[in-house]
Amino acid sequence: MPIVQISAALGPAECELAVKYTLQEIQKEAKKQKIQLEVIESNTSVHGYSSVICHLDDIHQNWLNSWLGTIQWTFQSPVRPHHKHKNWFVGISQFQTPQQLPADDTIVFQACRASGAGGQHVNTTDSAIHATHMSTGISVKVMSERSQHANKRLAKELIALKLQQLIENQQADHKQAQHLQHALIERGNPVKAFKRN
Repeated sequence: MPIVQISAALGPAECELAVKYTLQEIQKEAKKQKIQLEVIESNTSVHGYSSVICHLDDIHQNWLNSWLGTIQWTFQSPVRPHHKHKNWFVGISQFQTPQQLPADDTIVFQACRASGAGGQHVNTTDSAIHATHMSTGISVKVMSERSQHANKRLAKELIALKLQQLIENQQADHKQAQHLQHALIERGNPVKAFKRN
């Protein structure tokens, strides 16, 4: 099941607004194509979202491919009305669910009620799942599916994805530290000195 991230990266508030606009457009097109695209996590900000994570079925990969990459929005900033920039960029990237999911005994699952629209079903059942990976503290709340079992499966996939991203970030930090070490070599005051003829 493809997991899709729409991100403002490190962009300003206008990019967060562009993420909101992009989500609205992709949802509108998905609805038109009768594709079920569900938001499973969002990081809200004052003006929109810094990032949104969605999922959809594998059979819609060709449709998804037309959205992957950089999305450009052109609009006058409502945040800074006299700002000269009018072009704002967001990225859409895809992550495949890791093949190796974490074991159930490494995750604490807690059933809870879903919030938002949904009518009586939302108000009467504890179908949402709050899951926490015990050793890292990574936590997700999933309420996009109707059954607790499906939400639990999706929560495991999200935690696996976040664990994979955590490992990749740690490796990138290690490489960056190695690269910075080249610039930190002190000239003079050696701990050992050698001479060669």
